[in-house]
Amino acid sequence: MPYYGPMQQAGLWGQPISNLTVVDKVPPEILHLVDPHWYQFPPMNPLWHSIIGFVIFVLGVISIIGNGMVIYIFSTAKSLRTPSNLFVVNLAMSDFLMMGTNAFTMVYNCWFETWSLGVLMCDLYAFTGSLFGCCSIWTMTMIALDRYNVIVKGLSGKPLTNTGAILRILVCWLIGVFWGILPMLGWNRYVPEGNMTACGTDYLTEDWFHKSYILAYSFFVYYIPLFTIIYAYVYIIKAVSAHEKNMREQAKRMNVSSLRSGDDGKSAEMKLAKIALVTISLWFMAWTPYTIINYTGVFKTASISPLATIWGSVFAKANAVYNPIVYGISHPKYRAALYRRFPALACNDVPAGDEKSLASEASGITSDANPST
Repeated sequence: MPYYGPMQQAGLWGQPISNLTVVDKVPPEILHLVDPHWYQFPPMNPLWHSIIGFVIFVLGVISIIGNGMVIYIFSTAKSLRTPSNLFVVNLAMSDFLMMGTNAFTMVYNCWFETWSLGVLMCDLYAFTGSLFGCCSIWTMTMIALDRYNVIVKGLSGKPLTNTGAILRILVCWLIGVFWGILPMLGWNRYVPEGNMTACGTDYLTEDWFHKSYILAYSFFVYYIPLFTIIYAYVYIIKAVSAHEKNMREQAKRMNVSSLRSGDDGKSAEMKLAKIALVTISLWFMAWTPYTIINYTGVFKTASISPLATIWGSVFAKANAVYNPIVYGISHPKYRAALYRRFPALACNDVPAGDEKSLASEASGITSDANPST
């Protein structure tokens, strides 16, 4: 069986020593960006580059097709042209662009087993990844806040308009541009990651001025969105639970088992609870690995290996694959429109004439018509 590890030569006392590192294939023009930390690691097994390249390629294709379809359906179906659905389109757009600019670039570098595109492309790769990632994160936050406004605040909440949705979307993009461009202006910098096939922020620097960027970035782009989404869905579930309790009490007074035919009175609660659990769990799974890797480098809590740095990229890019499922395919009207246009691709469990989504069903607290559908 062929050996793909580092070349070795005899050392003192007959013990083998490695004479190659993961940095050896890096082009000379970007060597100044590579942290000395990586020189202690032998080259990665080429099989890992092949596996990661293949996985990222598959994720890229699925994401581009899935998000492209979400953009097409939501943009062309008149019943889906609502202010709230602009957030879904924007989420699909940012995920589409992230995979379009990052996925195949990483596949190309996995082929050469190192970053082979120079300093400028390293900056652009990392910048676009940060830009579109931030935009996706904050768009998911806006979606959660919109659902909170519709279901929890109800009639007391201010209805979302097209102008309001566009302004919020603009804020999402401005946040992405702001945090993405700062490393290119001197607060931190973009460098090859340990696997040398992707670029990201420099979390190994000893300078606390640059380390502070990682901490500030994680606060505004990880913790605030995460806890905002959790807060919104906790109160959404509470509001729906209270509404369902009132419905059950009213049904008891009327001597009927449920005010909904064929319903035990808990379906809306369970559906929203499942959506909340899935949304928060997938969000956490997508962005936590990157946060852990960055914090490990900043606080030197453990030694980071080149292979470990890959998982941040994989999990973050996988987020662009299941976002169309969570926010698009789970939407009843989207499934109906998908079925009409591409019958072979849709599993249409919602009649085409059904004009209610889960949010509008739950918002019997507020009204029959929900602007998010």
